[in-house]
Amino acid sequence: MQPLRFATAGSVDDGKSTLIGRLLYDARAVQEDQLAAVERASVRRGGPALDLSLLTDGLEAEREQGITIDVAYRYFATPERKFIIADSPGHEQYTRNMATGASNADAILLLVDVEKGLLPQTRRHALIARLLGIRHAIVFVNKMDRVAFSADAFRELEQRVRSFAGALDFQSLEVIPGSALHGDMVVERGESLAWYAGPTLLERLHALPASAEDAAAGPLRFPVQLAAKPQQGQPRGCMGRIDSGHLLVGTEVLVLPSGKHTRVRRILTNGEEREIAVAGDSVTVVLTDELDVARGDLIVDPAVPPREARELQATLVWLGQEPLRPGGRYLVQHAGRRTLARIASIEAKLDVGTLEETQAGEVALNDIARATLRLQSPVFVDSYEAVRATGAFILIDEASNHTVAAGLVR
Repeated sequence: MQPLRFATAGSVDDGKSTLIGRLLYDARAVQEDQLAAVERASVRRGGPALDLSLLTDGLEAEREQGITIDVAYRYFATPERKFIIADSPGHEQYTRNMATGASNADAILLLVDVEKGLLPQTRRHALIARLLGIRHAIVFVNKMDRVAFSADAFRELEQRVRSFAGALDFQSLEVIPGSALHGDMVVERGESLAWYAGPTLLERLHALPASAEDAAAGPLRFPVQLAAKPQQGQPRGCMGRIDSGHLLVGTEVLVLPSGKHTRVRRILTNGEEREIAVAGDSVTVVLTDELDVARGDLIVDPAVPPREARELQATLVWLGQEPLRPGGRYLVQHAGRRTLARIASIEAKLDVGTLEETQAGEVALNDIARATLRLQSPVFVDSYEAVRATGAFILIDEASNHTVAAGLVR
């Protein structure tokens, strides 16, 4: 079974880091030296003997403030599967970090405090996750111990969650009650929630599909990261990672932007020959013809090519400290290619509370907007829903060189 990548999200203090710490601890994925370090840090902070949130809050600034600022990545495995966790920040000012953590995730684990309910930042994280192409969501209703594990309190909040998430059209949505602090419904069920018959968090994670499996069934998209020059009798090779589809020795491919057709002569991984490679594999591809292929070129399926675009209709998740400048010039980074772009128009903004489009005004930090960009040179794109790799781009401020937006091609 493919490893599962999932990102945590939610509002500040909902217990994301504690939940991941509990998951790692109860799944016996914490080494003894890590546990000893957390115990010492817990004592220094004057908290409980073992503050499990410190297993993921790795930065000194985070431990001092008791919050998560950066995205903390953790890896663990059970006998059934391997997992990669991106523990994302909850504070509104760190939304860009949350978007980074979710960008490569197969699923989103959204925490909701049963007493606070569904907060605006929680809604924003759910919306961003869906915009980023995440199709599977788990909502963990945390701190059930504070309401005496009340089934009525859970059902009321579950109804509100499902009502909001219905418009996001997740392929699957599981709502689980629990307590990260005490471990109920994380790995073990716990007697306090005997009225809940659904899966534990770990059981649900075991059952979720990895997006790499879906990507392998898509059209071939192989961005060239490096073109190795012929040397010592070895032919030119195109190095990179297959983002979508598969490569098979002998099959015809199309190289963009040149538009040249050729065939796959050899596929190499760590110097070893392969007959086939699929999405997620990093390979060196040797083509039959000696074509002038360079970094930023795209090798694709000639039967299902991406479209050439000099204008992009896109959804922008605005991450910049300065507002979006209508008519402003930005750099578009798409796969390995970069080109200058101008904001032609801003059509609408998305209200994160109602999920309805509103009249476009100023687009500021954390806003989500629909816009049209005109490009100086063409890029080859798919809609983001069809192929995540070629449907995504980032927007860079030309003056500061800061990333100011995540863009999704419509």
